Amino acid sequence: MRGPHNLWRLIATGATFERTGAMKVILDAYDAPPVLRVAARVLGWPFQWLGLKGDPNVPPVTRALTALGPAYIKFGQVLSTRPDVVGPDLARELRVLQDKLPPFSQAEARHAIETELGHPLEDIYSDFSDPVAAASIAQVHHARLRETGQDVAVKILRPGIERAFRKDVDAFYFAASLIELLSPASRRLRPSDVVEHFDGVVRAELDLRLEAASASQFASNTATDEGFRLPSILWMQTGRRVMTMDWVEGAPLGDNDALDAAGHDRVVLGQRVLTLFLNHALRDGFFHADMHQGNLKVGPDGAIVAYDFGIMGDIDAYTRRVYAEILFGFIRRDYQRVAEVHFEAGYVPADRDVAEFARALRAVGEPIFGMDATRISMSRLLNYLFEVTERFGMETRTELILLQRTMVVVEGVARSLNPSINIWEVAQPVVQGYIGKNVGPLALVRDLGQTAQVMARFGPRLPQLVERALTDQMEAKPDSTPRRGIPGWIWGLCGIALGALAACGAMTL
Repeated sequence: MRGPHNLWRLIATGATFERTGAMKVILDAYDAPPVLRVAARVLGWPFQWLGLKGDPNVPPVTRALTALGPAYIKFGQVLSTRPDVVGPDLARELRVLQDKLPPFSQAEARHAIETELGHPLEDIYSDFSDPVAAASIAQVHHARLRETGQDVAVKILRPGIERAFRKDVDAFYFAASLIELLSPASRRLRPSDVVEHFDGVVRAELDLRLEAASASQFASNTATDEGFRLPSILWMQTGRRVMTMDWVEGAPLGDNDALDAAGHDRVVLGQRVLTLFLNHALRDGFFHADMHQGNLKVGPDGAIVAYDFGIMGDIDAYTRRVYAEILFGFIRRDYQRVAEVHFEAGYVPADRDVAEFARALRAVGEPIFGMDATRISMSRLLNYLFEVTERFGMETRTELILLQRTMVVVEGVARSLNPSINIWEVAQPVVQGYIGKNVGPLALVRDLGQTAQVMARFGPRLPQLVERALTDQMEAKPDSTPRRGIPGWIWGLCGIALGALAACGAMTL
């Protein structure tokens, strides 16, 4: 339930960070000034006895996040891909959150399988291993199908995970409402909408049938992508809490030593990760939105193999064009066009100054070009972007949250493979290719053709729709009031013209 009782959860969060020593580690990682360190100690120390102790055998930040629960673990997974933000040591420490969490018991795994699939475990799998990976939502076992002898991976949700996430998300809702109440300026960031979006993502991730469907769609979209493949889903051995798929052999993308020993080129892999993500987001509008190292392997043939499809991003064609034009504008250093796209899309209020916004974007973009990634302070860049958006009244776009978050994660993964990678240089050919196909005269002709198809489907109904609109207008107009606006006979002619245009369009397609 969302209410003031969640204040206890928020206090316990801060107390847990203090009690486990995670607060000091985080302050050190961000090189916090003395004033902030003193404030954190004064506010945190009296309440540390309320915090969770966690596992004393693991490092402080990992200890705090695992003690607090799955939603916090998800946050740590994102940070683990950003050594430029939290530092290489902390990023390495957090990487265990990706797939090396404590597993649940074999007895609980057996119970989940037999309850979900309706058969004894031995009737389905001839071999069933101990957990080979355990993450915040589920764990994976290596098994062999009794009927075919096929090696498979069996993913099983953690017992009670739904209730655990519900508790955390309710606390997040309360925190968001508290922030909006105490800080009216924060409302433009729409914290409640952001939490609601996160809530929807989590709910989908807790039904493995939806994950299986996402994997199937993703496989269909990417079937021709060179150097990329996905495991196949075995639908007969899949349910809400259990999913079975092909077993994937390969080196973890987060293990650079293993990649080097296998002879893989990490520079090529880093470029491929970025290129694949941009292609999936722009070309298909459907992308893997949890692309951290724990969900990626490199096969013996050098292909990147993705799995864990619980979080997928889906963006419409218009949003993809806006995103591509913004990226392309930055790549070309055409900040005026980037500013115009923001205004055209409604991302910035129309009463703000376009030229001034373009200059602010130039201050963000110019430091990037001509540098390799090792010289770019992403945390400083993100901080300045936040200041710019606040200054110009931009609101948080919930439809872009996953896209933005995944872009951050993917860049972090690519950087872990090749610290000198430059995201803009890798992105340029992908974005330029998309722009060439989807923005310009050819795209306009294609859009008009699609519009004609829609009009052709609704053509027979156009006269009725026009007549109904005119009737409603006449009934709503007082008798003493002269008719204003466009005369009805013009609307009728427009309807006839649109119907004819639709028919012609349908014949030419």
